Amino acid sequence: MKKAAQLPFVKVEGLGNDFVVVDLRPGHPAAEVKPSPLDPEVARALCDRRFGVGADGVLGILPGENGDVRMRVINADGSEAEMCGNGIRCVAKVLYESDPGLRKPVLAIDTGAGLLSCAVQADAGLVRSVSVEMGRPRLERAEIPLLGPAEERAVKATVEAGGRSFTFTAVSMGNPHAVIFVDDPAASLRELAEKYGPALETHSLFPRRTNVEFARIRPDQSADGGRPIDVVVWERGSGITLACGTGACATAVAGCLEGRLRPGGGIEHAVHLLGGILNIAVQSTDRGGEISYEGVTMRGPASLVFRAEVDLSALLARSA
Repeated sequence: MKKAAQLPFVKVEGLGNDFVVVDLRPGHPAAEVKPSPLDPEVARALCDRRFGVGADGVLGILPGENGDVRMRVINADGSEAEMCGNGIRCVAKVLYESDPGLRKPVLAIDTGAGLLSCAVQADAGLVRSVSVEMGRPRLERAEIPLLGPAEERAVKATVEAGGRSFTFTAVSMGNPHAVIFVDDPAASLRELAEKYGPALETHSLFPRRTNVEFARIRPDQSADGGRPIDVVVWERGSGITLACGTGACATAVAGCLEGRLRPGGGIEHAVHLLGGILNIAVQSTDRGGEISYEGVTMRGPASLVFRAEVDLSALLARSA
């Protein structure tokens, strides 16, 4: 295949969680570019905020075997993530606005977390928000993955990191999360995330590393029973990010597991991230006194930053 240095891309963000989106389906110019933007070295160069485009990750749009397309997520450090909640909203926006064949109310996007439905809310052909059926939260240690008895849940479990003990609840939304609720109103969630996030991300309990959420539930409550939650995320492979869709979902699920929040498809919890608000609903079924968590819905915005091309040869030469 002929090499091409100019890589066309779209810069998109969801609540400040920003991505370089590349359409790698056959017939699209980016698919002809070598090396691939999904190559770890190339992704790191693209995401560099001083010498590259600058992003939290690279999102590749690929042909879908089951859905409309498949999405791959490469973090800023070159590692691959199974799923990205803000990223999938950004991909849905790009597809709806740029591909006439996919300008429809619901898009099916295949991910490492499975096939997910994205309901698009558009105005005059522009996507304003996307509601994503994020699938069933994985709660057993083997599914997350987390060391320990395979079928056991880690609810209010203990972990030592950075010389301090934390109580956390583990949830996977296709990618692993350790959610830590902070009851002290004077504690800074961001300072905790910055200080302890790196050690928790790479803790030996988590074979694939983990995302880390420091969260605090506000005392007020909406008419539907939802509670606002402040969350700061240390994202696996990226560090502090302004927003994390799967992290917002995992936090709401963890709050339900710990009895801090009410589950229910008609109850939306407003998760306040550094970059803005995501609305999360946790669907559940009471099976004779045992709560089964069936799915999570995430609703939030996605915005186009710019469209451009980047000279990969020059970019890689600078980063060498």
